[in-house]
Amino acid sequence: MYSAVTRNIEVQVRPFYMEDRSEPSENRYVWGYQITIDNQSEEFVQLMSRYWRITDGTGRVEEVSGAGVVGDQPELNPGDSYQYTSGCPLSTPPGIMVGHYTMRNKQGETFDIAIPAFSLDLPGTRRTVN
Repeated sequence: MYSAVTRNIEVQVRPFYMEDRSEPSENRYVWGYQITIDNQSEEFVQLMSRYWRITDGTGRVEEVSGAGVVGDQPELNPGDSYQYTSGCPLSTPPGIMVGHYTMRNKQGETFDIAIPAFSLDLPGTRRTVN
Protein backbone atom coordinates (compact mmCIF):
# COMPACT_ATOMS: atom_id res chain seq x y z
CA MET A 1 0.00 0.00 0.00
CA TYR A 2 1.23 3.45 -0.94
CA SER A 3 -0.03 6.63 0.72
CA ALA A 4 0.25 10.44 0.45
CA VAL A 5 -1.49 13.21 2.40
CA THR A 6 -2.09 16.72 1.05
CA ARG A 7 -4.16 19.28 2.97
CA ASN A 8 -5.45 16.47 5.21
CA ILE A 9 -6.74 14.47 2.25
CA GLU A 10 -5.16 11.03 2.10
CA VAL A 11 -4.74 9.07 -1.13
CA GLN A 12 -3.96 5.37 -0.74
CA VAL A 13 -3.03 3.11 -3.66
CA ARG A 14 -2.99 -0.69 -3.81
CA PRO A 15 -1.61 -1.90 -7.16
CA PHE A 16 -2.03 -5.49 -8.35
CA TYR A 17 -0.94 -7.49 -11.39
CA MET A 18 -3.76 -8.76 -13.63
CA GLU A 19 -2.32 -12.00 -14.98
CA ASP A 20 -5.60 -13.01 -16.66
CA ARG A 21 -5.55 -9.85 -18.84
CA SER A 22 -1.83 -9.87 -19.55
CA GLU A 23 -0.10 -11.47 -22.54
CA PRO A 24 3.65 -11.48 -21.80
CA SER A 25 4.40 -13.21 -25.13
CA GLU A 26 2.88 -10.13 -26.83
CA ASN A 27 4.57 -7.61 -24.49
CA ARG A 28 1.28 -6.74 -22.79
CA TYR A 29 1.28 -6.49 -19.01
CA VAL A 30 -1.80 -5.18 -17.22
CA TRP A 31 -2.03 -3.84 -13.69
CA GLY A 32 -5.01 -2.76 -11.72
CA TYR A 33 -4.92 -0.29 -8.88
CA GLN A 34 -7.41 0.46 -6.15
CA ILE A 35 -7.48 4.07 -4.96
CA THR A 36 -9.00 5.30 -1.71
CA ILE A 37 -9.40 9.04 -1.16
CA ASP A 38 -10.07 9.86 2.49
CA ASN A 39 -11.13 13.44 3.29
CA GLN A 40 -9.66 13.98 6.76
CA SER A 41 -9.94 17.75 6.35
CA GLU A 42 -12.61 20.08 7.74
CA GLU A 43 -13.83 21.17 4.29
CA PHE A 44 -16.02 19.83 1.50
CA VAL A 45 -14.05 18.95 -1.65
CA GLN A 46 -14.89 17.68 -5.12
CA LEU A 47 -12.48 15.80 -7.35
CA MET A 48 -12.46 17.69 -10.65
CA SER A 49 -9.68 16.08 -12.69
CA ARG A 50 -6.75 13.67 -12.67
CA TYR A 51 -3.20 13.66 -14.01
CA TRP A 52 -1.00 10.58 -14.34
CA ARG A 53 2.63 10.21 -15.34
CA ILE A 54 3.26 6.57 -16.30
CA THR A 55 6.81 5.35 -16.92
CA ASP A 56 7.48 1.87 -18.30
CA GLY A 57 10.59 -0.27 -17.81
CA THR A 58 12.35 1.29 -20.80
CA GLY A 59 11.85 4.84 -19.50
CA ARG A 60 9.07 5.68 -21.97
CA VAL A 61 6.70 8.21 -20.37
CA GLU A 62 2.99 8.59 -21.03
CA GLU A 63 0.96 11.41 -19.52
CA VAL A 64 -2.77 11.01 -19.04
CA SER A 65 -5.21 13.66 -17.83
CA GLY A 66 -8.94 14.18 -17.86
CA ALA A 67 -12.07 15.06 -15.96
CA GLY A 68 -12.84 13.07 -12.84
CA VAL A 69 -12.07 9.39 -12.34
CA VAL A 70 -13.84 6.40 -13.91
CA GLY A 71 -16.58 8.73 -15.18
CA ASP A 72 -17.22 10.33 -11.79
CA GLN A 73 -16.38 13.61 -10.05
CA PRO A 74 -16.95 12.53 -6.45
CA GLU A 75 -17.89 14.97 -3.71
CA LEU A 76 -16.44 14.36 -0.28
CA ASN A 77 -17.65 15.99 2.90
CA PRO A 78 -15.33 15.98 5.93
CA GLY A 79 -14.85 12.36 7.02
CA ASP A 80 -16.00 10.88 3.68
CA SER A 81 -14.03 8.35 1.65
CA TYR A 82 -14.26 7.44 -2.02
CA GLN A 83 -12.83 4.29 -3.57
CA TYR A 84 -12.44 3.17 -7.17
CA THR A 85 -10.49 0.65 -9.20
CA SER A 86 -8.87 1.22 -12.58
CA GLY A 87 -6.08 -0.26 -14.65
CA CYS A 88 -3.02 0.38 -16.77
CA PRO A 89 -1.48 -1.69 -19.59
CA LEU A 90 2.26 -1.52 -20.22
CA SER A 91 4.53 -3.09 -22.82
CA THR A 92 7.15 -3.97 -20.16
CA PRO A 93 6.73 -5.72 -16.82
CA PRO A 94 8.08 -2.98 -14.55
CA GLY A 95 6.58 0.48 -14.41
CA ILE A 96 5.91 3.43 -12.14
CA MET A 97 2.85 5.66 -11.86
CA VAL A 98 2.55 8.99 -10.06
CA GLY A 99 0.16 11.90 -10.35
CA HIS A 100 -2.27 14.25 -8.73
CA TYR A 101 -5.96 15.05 -8.47
CA THR A 102 -7.24 18.58 -8.85
CA MET A 103 -9.81 19.29 -6.16
CA ARG A 104 -12.23 22.18 -5.64
CA ASN A 105 -13.67 23.36 -2.34
CA LYS A 106 -16.96 25.20 -1.67
CA GLN A 107 -15.27 28.58 -2.07
CA GLY A 108 -14.27 27.63 -5.64
CA GLU A 109 -10.55 27.32 -4.81
CA THR A 110 -8.81 24.60 -6.79
CA PHE A 111 -5.72 22.78 -5.55
CA ASP A 112 -3.80 19.61 -6.31
CA ILE A 113 -3.43 16.63 -4.01
CA ALA A 114 -0.67 14.10 -4.53
CA ILE A 115 -1.16 10.56 -5.75
CA PRO A 116 1.87 8.72 -4.34
CA ALA A 117 4.35 7.15 -6.74
CA PHE A 118 3.78 3.41 -6.90
CA SER A 119 5.53 0.57 -8.68
CA LEU A 120 3.95 -1.85 -11.13
CA ASP A 121 6.00 -5.01 -10.79
CA LEU A 122 5.40 -8.67 -11.44
CA PRO A 123 4.59 -10.58 -8.24
CA GLY A 124 7.76 -11.21 -6.24
CA THR A 125 9.78 -8.43 -7.92
CA ARG A 126 8.63 -5.28 -6.09
CA ARG A 127 11.02 -2.33 -6.17
CA THR A 128 11.27 0.69 -3.91
CA VAL A 129 9.73 3.90 -5.32
CA ASN A 130 11.12 7.25 -4.21
